[in-house]
Formats: sequence, structure tokens, C-alpha cells
Amino acid sequence: MEITTHSTQETKEFANKIAKGISLGMIIALYGDLGSGKTTFTRFLVEALGEKGRVQSPTFVIARKYGHINHVDLYRLSTEQEVEDLGFKDMVEDKESITIVEWPDLAEKLLPKDTLRIYFEYIDESSRRIKL
Repeated sequence: MEITTHSTQETKEFANKIAKGISLGMIIALYGDLGSGKTTFTRFLVEALGEKGRVQSPTFVIARKYGHINHVDLYRLSTEQEVEDLGFKDMVEDKESITIVEWPDLAEKLLPKDTLRIYFEYIDESSRRIKL
């Protein structure tokens, strides 16, 4: 599936649609360059999954928790060992949580085969191509 969104409202509508198919225990891996829309999508997805509060990029703190949702950003990590030291394996094995991972490349070996992988591409200031 591929979609091009032309506004944050369209990205929000897409996140709402995706949220309907998400359940506890799922892992969502978000791929894309800086500014491609991963954190914006996450903010809308967390909201659509019923969690309140302000979703912020976890780039500098690595991980945030919003109720039953883990939001992890591996951008600043440089080794698989750092990912493991973060307790990432426990997060992906937790069947009572949903884990959203930005910059998941270092964690590929720890991601289950049924991970929902979403790819973001910056087109212009308001448009993004999103592929599942």
C-alpha cells in the first residue's frame, strides 16, 4: 500500500486508519530521512490509539512512554549493543504494549517478522509519500 499525503490533516486521517488495525503486542517500525514525517505520524497514531498528552520526539531521550505505547528513536545510537542495553528486546516482547520505533535499522535483528514497517519520504513542505 502506498499513499501520498498533502497535509498534516491527511497524515492524521491515515494514522487513524492504521490505528484500527493495531493491537497490543504490535511493533511498528518507521523508516525515513529526517523531516519525512515519522514523529508527526506517531503523534497522530498515539492519539488515534486513545492516549492523551503531548507526543514529543524521543531523539535525545531515546524512549518515551505514553500509557501502553513505547515510542523509541534509535537515531542517536550507533551499535546493536546500545539497542540491547536500552532494554529494546523486553519492549518488543511485551504483549501488553505497542512499540513504535523510529530509525529501526540497528534493531532489525530484534524486530519480529510480523513488524509493521512503514516508509516515509519527504516530497515537499506539506507532502509525504508513505508506504506499508
